[in-house]
Amino acid sequence: MPMTTSSFAQLPEPPYYSVIFSSLRTPGENAYGAMAQRMVELASSQPGYLGVESARDSDGFGITVSYWTSLEAIAAWRRHAEHLLAQESGKEVWYEHYELRIALVERAYGKRP
Repeated sequence: MPMTTSSFAQLPEPPYYSVIFSSLRTPGENAYGAMAQRMVELASSQPGYLGVESARDSDGFGITVSYWTSLEAIAAWRRHAEHLLAQESGKEVWYEHYELRIALVERAYGKRP
């Protein structure tokens, strides 16, 4: 599926933080789509949330990058009760393999339409 300009998060000037979640899905839907959408909706209501970008290929490999104002905001999101339940389901049901990385974005630039 090709990305469009609406797939890009509208972000402020750096600095800000990114949470990079790379994952390989297990076979089957298992209510993943509904939970993924709910997590985006829930995250977007959290203090310090700036945006999200996500893509997944036909083999089940995906990358989701969420953007945050601070490490404290990221930690609060990690501890959110409903997010904790989704994390457990991810470990038990949805992900064969995943990696999570947190990075400070110090500079950002690109080509815009």
